Amino acid sequence: MRIAVISVPNVRRAPPEYVKSLAKGMEAMGHRVDVIDAWTEDGFRLPGYEYIAVAAEPVSFFSGKIPGAAAKILAAGSSLGGKKSAAFVKKGGLFTARALTNLMRAMEKEGMMVNWSEILLNPAHSEALGKRIGA
Repeated sequence: MRIAVISVPNVRRAPPEYVKSLAKGMEAMGHRVDVIDAWTEDGFRLPGYEYIAVAAEPVSFFSGKIPGAAAKILAAGSSLGGKKSAAFVKKGGLFTARALTNLMRAMEKEGMMVNWSEILLNPAHSEALGKRIGA
């Protein structure tokens, strides 16, 4: 299965270790995985994937908001309606569950079917979750 993992860190930087571990777990199950940086890339390639996983971070420790780059890249990827997807948020604040809810709302606004959501604790946990996708 072709899977896109969209990395949405709270500031512009390379994909964090937990995103790489998530992709590594998916590749271990035989999937073809591409990591897409929401800050630097556009979403025009997204319709070509069978499954889309979005891994985001809350904007700050006291915030339940997700970075605006997440909504921007999802809006740019046209025809995402009905696409299976997963929402992941890195644990890192008081309102992590609220950030996960906001991420799922942004994905569902574009018509995506979020069939899995989880809060990521560390890279090892991310890799274990990646092995469960498509299984």
